[in-house]
Amino acid sequence: MKGVRSFLVLLVIAAGLGGYLYYDSKKEPADEKKQEKVFADVQSDKIDQITVTSEKGETTAAAKQGERWQQTQPAAVPADEAEISGITSSLASMDVSRVIDEQATDFKQYGLEPARIKVGFRQGGKDHAVLLGQKTPTGTDVYARVPDKPRVFLVPSYLESTFNKSPFDLRDKTILKIDRDKVDRVEIVAADRTTTLVKQGADWRLSAPVDARADFSAIEGILGRLNSTPMKAIASADADANALKEYGLDKPAAVVHVTAGSARADLAIGKSAGDGVVYAKDLSRPMVFTVESALFDELKKPADDLRLKDIFDARSFNTSRVEIVRGGQIFTFEKDKDAWKQVTPSPKPADAAKIEALLTALTNARATGFADKAPALDTPELTATLKFDEGKQDKVSFARKDADAFARRAGDASAAKIDTATLDAIVKAIDALK
Repeated sequence: MKGVRSFLVLLVIAAGLGGYLYYDSKKEPADEKKQEKVFADVQSDKIDQITVTSEKGETTAAAKQGERWQQTQPAAVPADEAEISGITSSLASMDVSRVIDEQATDFKQYGLEPARIKVGFRQGGKDHAVLLGQKTPTGTDVYARVPDKPRVFLVPSYLESTFNKSPFDLRDKTILKIDRDKVDRVEIVAADRTTTLVKQGADWRLSAPVDARADFSAIEGILGRLNSTPMKAIASADADANALKEYGLDKPAAVVHVTAGSARADLAIGKSAGDGVVYAKDLSRPMVFTVESALFDELKKPADDLRLKDIFDARSFNTSRVEIVRGGQIFTFEKDKDAWKQVTPSPKPADAAKIEALLTALTNARATGFADKAPALDTPELTATLKFDEGKQDKVSFARKDADAFARRAGDASAAKIDTATLDAIVKAIDALK
């Protein structure tokens, strides 16, 4: 009985301890207080005006106009939406890391009189501001205060780079205004040649200096650079004729014309400005600015670099018919559901693995270069016609000349150079089907 009583006592103690631990776990720890906000009632999307004074003393003002931000000081220009969003979001979420002095009288020791950086803003007709001073000795925080209040506190040091912005930092640095999704024509004049690209449906095609298929990713890459490359600096806010000559823009090294329906945008590239940048000008605006020279490198590429290198549009998985003309013979194969059959010269089942090998050899063919003339193709070694995607067709002739091999699509004026090993693989795959 004594053992039973001892067990019951221990059970009661354990139950009581368990209840205490459960209750205690539900309590909020006394030292885990909710982080205090510098501006408790501020919402980033409700801020409609900001004024930033940088460490260098430059002041920038911007106001929200509809859904967009516009700089109002020092010049009326569109604002950088991403930079402004970074500032308004940081103002709304800024926490007090630690209070240094509730009743400070000497602000100078914290770099707050005068303040290094000041950010003012308006929400709902009410003005607010925060002042930033020096960094703490460890560099992890910055001394801060709200004007007209004696309290000095710390905020995270990363906010310094968010708020310490110049007028140039906060202006829109887009070099060319284009609606990328609607662009249907690009003309590049560089190195005494003109390259013209036209969009046909979802595909791009070269129309000058040669009529040929264009590499979609290469063209979209150019448009992407034009759309995303920012100004690095403003060289002149209002360049006259003499200034244009100084920047090499009287006779540009390259000019790109981008058309989207009835809208058109034009960018001229001038001479080098040193340190990997070149002078440039949107021809609809008076200013001259600098951009990374990589943009110029993209624009001056030869037309051949913009051509599609794949010889066939068809792929092995979507091809439904193959016709090979070689040595006066015609071999035709058709796909019936998942099975291949030979149609000519005599109907019979075909080896699917060998057809797959042939299609792989054909559709892997890529141009290593291009030739305006390839006389060998007047009497081709073989011609392959692939039907795919319910009605589309590729017809390509192949030929050799000495150590070179060529391919030409039906309707193309010029030929593609290909590796001889590529043509050897195609011939080998054909021979395996005999």
